[in-house]
Amino acid sequence: MKKRRDKDQLPIIQDADLAGKVVLVRVDHNVVKNGIIRDPYRIDRTIGTLYNIVERGGRIILMTHVGRPRDKKTGEITCDPSTSVEPIATYLERKLHSKIHVPTFRIEGRRGIVGIDTSINLAIKDLRQHKIGGIYLPNTRWFEGEEAAGELGESFARQLAGLADVFVNDAFGSWQPHASTYDITRYLPAYAGFLMQEEIDHLDKVLSPDRPFVAVVAGAKYDTKIGPLNELYKKVDHLILGGVIYNTYLCAKYNIRIAGVSEADIIAAKKLVSQDKKANKIVELPYIVESDILGKKVRGKYRTIAVQDLGSGNSYGYILDIDARSFSDKKVAEVVSSARTIFVNAVMGYTPHFTEGSEALDRTIDKNRIAWKFYGGGDTLQEFKSLCPGLYLSVLDDALYYFFTGGGSVLKAIEESDALGMKPVQALMENKKALEKGLTR
Repeated sequence: MKKRRDKDQLPIIQDADLAGKVVLVRVDHNVVKNGIIRDPYRIDRTIGTLYNIVERGGRIILMTHVGRPRDKKTGEITCDPSTSVEPIATYLERKLHSKIHVPTFRIEGRRGIVGIDTSINLAIKDLRQHKIGGIYLPNTRWFEGEEAAGELGESFARQLAGLADVFVNDAFGSWQPHASTYDITRYLPAYAGFLMQEEIDHLDKVLSPDRPFVAVVAGAKYDTKIGPLNELYKKVDHLILGGVIYNTYLCAKYNIRIAGVSEADIIAAKKLVSQDKKANKIVELPYIVESDILGKKVRGKYRTIAVQDLGSGNSYGYILDIDARSFSDKKVAEVVSSARTIFVNAVMGYTPHFTEGSEALDRTIDKNRIAWKFYGGGDTLQEFKSLCPGLYLSVLDDALYYFFTGGGSVLKAIEESDALGMKPVQALMENKKALEKGLTR
């Protein structure tokens, strides 16, 4: 177990001098898909920080990443409306009744935006003079330096720092150490926003849970969840799996083949199966939904099968959902109802057609009226809202529920066994140490 850091080391916005200052705020407003806001929850959760800055005399410049406009293989950056921040700025204008200016910079072909030019100076002057309410920079990943290493990344960080007097990180969901989340802290006094602080506080309850502690984890790929899954397994009293992760586990345990599950993942899952023979923490969901096709839910092309009927050496079609009856199973229901902490990072079925498993999971969890319930991940939250809208609205102000804005960040922190272990958070703490020593940033 890694040593957990003292949260007093974290510089917080409450201690920042903001009067008359331009404040550069990194948020995680990565909610746009194909030019449309899927769910404004992440935006709404940052409004408290923005209000506090303005109320204390600060002027705001916002920045976020949207999607993955950079091709990992070629390095080519595509800047188009599908990953633009314009819909976010428009939403904030309606929400805050204030003009939000989105500057434009020259796009250099495949390189994206190579830097911030002086054309932004007029907008900053208007910002200081209250002619506009805020500035929203273009998608940070449109900039060549955002994900770049070395001098290119440092140069972009210095350009960002040149826009403002103070930096506030309120982007809990953006755990990658990029220029706008990490390198920027070398050049400006840096603080954690209110959302960042709140997420870290609740993450502590996941890392040091009331017991019994039950985690529900699903995913489209097994290999991307191996690290967090192994750490979670050490911490939990019971683990429930869904999605391709569960399919992979079933293949490894019962010596079967399921369409869409790779041999490499099955081999990797055998370690988990071996572990569980001794610890017996994994709670199997007894009924799964097999489909002949990966796509629409076509009558006659899918069926429920029982896990106990899986035959060694057999091959099966696509397993696309958990049958809702699984959550009425005596063992499953007892594990969920007796839990005192429940963490969910899971969509149980292949959306949007196979959703019964996710809905049954959420409703079963809600029957436990005494457990802490933590949901992590945009897809997990979106599924909850769309499948159980009434339940979602009823628990928004329930003190026992908490919806993290970044599921990946929660899993990363679990892997680190430290709520303060993510590099952008560590960078804030290093900034505080440097300022206390009187070092120039």
